[in-house]
Amino acid sequence: MSIPVTNNKMDYNENQMSKSMNRFFLILNCVILALGGCGGPQVERLYFVKGGKRVWVSSSLQTAGWPFLIIPIIISYLYRRSKGIPGTKLISIRPALIIPCAVIGILTGAADYLYSYGISRLPISTSALITATQLAFTAGFAFLLVKQKFTSFTINSVFLLCIGALLLAFHTSSDRPANESNKQYFFGLVMTFGASAMYAFILPSIELMCRMGKQQMNYSVVMETQVVMSFFATVVCAIGMFVHHDFTAIPREAEEFKLGKTMYYLVLFFDTILWQLFHLGATGVIFCGSSLLSGILIATLLPVTETLAVLFFHDKFQVEKAVSLALCLWGFLSYFYGEFQVTRKKEASNLDPSQ
Repeated sequence: MSIPVTNNKMDYNENQMSKSMNRFFLILNCVILALGGCGGPQVERLYFVKGGKRVWVSSSLQTAGWPFLIIPIIISYLYRRSKGIPGTKLISIRPALIIPCAVIGILTGAADYLYSYGISRLPISTSALITATQLAFTAGFAFLLVKQKFTSFTINSVFLLCIGALLLAFHTSSDRPANESNKQYFFGLVMTFGASAMYAFILPSIELMCRMGKQQMNYSVVMETQVVMSFFATVVCAIGMFVHHDFTAIPREAEEFKLGKTMYYLVLFFDTILWQLFHLGATGVIFCGSSLLSGILIATLLPVTETLAVLFFHDKFQVEKAVSLALCLWGFLSYFYGEFQVTRKKEASNLDPSQ
C-alpha cells in the first residue's frame, strides 16, 4: 500500500516542479514582453519624429532581429546535450510546423506595416490606446480558434476596453500632429485598428499551431518557431522596401536624421532588439499560458506606454484620453480579479494528492 502512495508523491513533486518551471518561464516572458512592448513604440516613434519617413523600413525592424535568437538556441542545445537529454537536436522544430509558421509570419509582416503606418501618423498615446482594441479582437478569435472559456469578468473587461478605445477614436482630432491632413490622420487611425485586429488573429493562431503541431513543445522550439515566423515577416517587409527603393534611401536618410548619422543607426538597432523581445515574449506567454493572457498583458502595458510617451514626446493628454485610460485600467482590473477568483475556486476544490 505504501508504494502507490510514494509514486503519487513522486508524481505530485514532478508536477509541482513542472509548474514551477512554467511559472518561471511565464514571468521571464512577461518581463521580455514588457521591455519590448514599452520600448519598441517609443524608439519607433523617435525614428519618425526625428526625420525618418520610411514605413517599410520601420516595419522590417519589428521582426528583423530574428538572427539574435540563434545564440540562445545554440546555448539551449549545448546545455541539453551536456545533460544527456534524449533526442537533443540543434534544430528541434518539425517540418510540419514550417508552413503554419510561414503563414503566420506573412500575416505578421502585413500587421507590422499597418502598425508602422499608424504610428508614423499618430502620437504614441493615441496609437497605444487604439491598440487596446486588440484585446477585444483577441478574445473573439481565441473563442473561435481555441475555444477559450470566458467569465463575466472577462466579458466586462473586453467591453470596457472597447468603449475606452472607441471614445478615444471619436475625440482625437485635437491631438493631430502639425502639418498633417485630416485624410492622413484618418488613415493612421484605420491602419492602427487594422493592425490590432490582424495581430489579435495571430496570437490565437500561434496557440492553435502549438496545440495541433503534434510536437512536444519546449522553449527551444518556441524560439525556433519565432525565428521562422520573424524570417517570413521580414521577407514581406524586405519586398516592400525593395519596391519603394528603401535600401538605397537609408544612407541618405541617415545623413538627414536630426540626431545625427550615428544615432540614426543606433535607433534602428535598438528598435530591432526591442521589437524582437516583444514578439518573443508574446509567443512565450502563449506557450506558458494562453493567447488571451498574452493579449491581456499587451493591453496591460498601455498605461506604461502612455506615461513614457507623455514624458519623452510631450504628447497631449486631454480629458478624453484620461477617461479612456481609466476605462482601460478598469477593464484590466476586472480581468485580473476574475482570474484570481477562478484560481482560488480551483485550489479550494482540489484534493491533496498525498491523501
